[in-house]
Amino acid sequence: MGGNTVLTLRPKLITTGVGLFLLNYFSRRIKMKRFMNVVLLIMVGIIGIFSFPMSTFAEENTLRVGLEAAYPPFNWTQQTGQNGAVPIEGSNEFANGYDVQMAKKIAEGLGKRLVLVKIEWDGLVPALTSGRIDLIMAGMSPTAERAKQIDFSDAYYESDLVMVVNAKGKYANASKLDDFTGAGIVAQLNTFHDTVIDQIPGVNHLEPMSDFSIMRVAVQTGKADGYVAERPEAMAAETAGVGIKMVDLNPGFDTDKADTSIAIGIKKGNPIRERLNQILSDVSKEDRLELMDEMNILQNKEENEGEGLERFLNNMKTIFIENKSNFIRGTGYTVLISFVGTVLGLVLGLIVGIIRTIPESLKKGKNFVLNIFKVLANIYVQVLRGTPMIVQSVLVYFGLLQFAGINLSPMQAAFLVVSVNTGAYLSEVVRGGINSIDKGQFEAARSLGMNHYQTMVHVVLPQAIKNIIPAIGNEFIVNIKDTSVLNVIAVNELFFTTKSIVGGNLMYFETYLITSIIYLTLTLSIAYFLHFVERLLADPNSYVKTGNTDVMKSAN
Repeated sequence: MGGNTVLTLRPKLITTGVGLFLLNYFSRRIKMKRFMNVVLLIMVGIIGIFSFPMSTFAEENTLRVGLEAAYPPFNWTQQTGQNGAVPIEGSNEFANGYDVQMAKKIAEGLGKRLVLVKIEWDGLVPALTSGRIDLIMAGMSPTAERAKQIDFSDAYYESDLVMVVNAKGKYANASKLDDFTGAGIVAQLNTFHDTVIDQIPGVNHLEPMSDFSIMRVAVQTGKADGYVAERPEAMAAETAGVGIKMVDLNPGFDTDKADTSIAIGIKKGNPIRERLNQILSDVSKEDRLELMDEMNILQNKEENEGEGLERFLNNMKTIFIENKSNFIRGTGYTVLISFVGTVLGLVLGLIVGIIRTIPESLKKGKNFVLNIFKVLANIYVQVLRGTPMIVQSVLVYFGLLQFAGINLSPMQAAFLVVSVNTGAYLSEVVRGGINSIDKGQFEAARSLGMNHYQTMVHVVLPQAIKNIIPAIGNEFIVNIKDTSVLNVIAVNELFFTTKSIVGGNLMYFETYLITSIIYLTLTLSIAYFLHFVERLLADPNSYVKTGNTDVMKSAN
């Protein structure tokens, strides 16, 4: 093709996706009215996204309690409301456990309706300090370090530390700390459990892990010889029938009473503390022990028949059947967030990419304004590309509320984060696509009397978008997987849903294998669709040659 050749596509390819819709749209000789209609459509979409209901944390008649719902027997996730379980906000799942039952007593004593908010462990304190939740009841110990950030009620459970090991491992018969000399021991991140490991002589102190689900898998697979836990959690893991054993230690770890106590986390200065202590004092020690025993019994699972691979497959089948609706819902949220984030990110990327490729005008005033926009666009791209999406999620979800009073729901924060993050990456893709167009085409357009706007709309963008469609599709695939980091702000996407299921059944490999298959199916489907689109774009029959120029037929 010559330097002044313009490529455009037939309108029959419009139906192949959003990218081709934009390609067809920009390849027409459009009027400003049509452009404004598209802008209006985008604005309606954005308004629709942010019409997701805000959090109801400010309702006076509710008591919002934050917990992991993945730390049995203190708290776990289940699919029904049996045995006194309570619905989890924003989900069709329920939470149960010792923390949940005690939270019901607290809510009843305060005369409020209990609302359970499922949040990752590291997000509990930020959620409390930002006002997203009223209390933390998640098996949290009132350590001196945590007391610097939040207040605590009196203890509502006291326990001791034990070790959890592989039931068939070399430490299954251990009974004292010295028996773990040379063992690889791990504990949960940001807990006092991690600080006591060094009391074991000659221990191999492993890097702490984010939650108990991962630590249990580490022990099962031999990545760790054991992990430190409170007795109730260790008993629940042992009775779940997943090859884990609890080891009583005598002598055991040297701990303070505050370290082995479980208390309610309260925002600093909240006067509700005295009322909570009064309610807790009405629950006797015997009643608390009885309640914990009851929760441990509820965690016992019936195991599937068979051995080896047969049992593994039976477990997978049971998990999928029992949680089919949750897997479907999580998959739906993942696809929705990824698709919307990619589309809005593309629009944002087009705007930023075009700004960064506008040539400087001869007029100084216009150059000054243009340079300001270019600097802002460059800052946006560098900041968003230079920080992880998981960090951006925390800053947007918790930070905007705490420092700016902007209360976004998890879904609103998810759409915002994925869109602006994708826009930063796609702006570079768009810029590269524009720069890849032969300069001769710019010169040819100017020779025909076109200004920069007309050149971009009628000549450059149709070709640039065609060239970057594979990159846009790749970003969509990346977003499908990267939405998993949104679990830190309690978005009910596929990974978050999987962690909820694992928290209830403790069958990690089977559950995560199901999730892996779903992710693989999604990404392969999108990849196949992209290959189909690329074949269509490469098909010579998709173009109509008129004179020396390939043009697209009118869609009208």
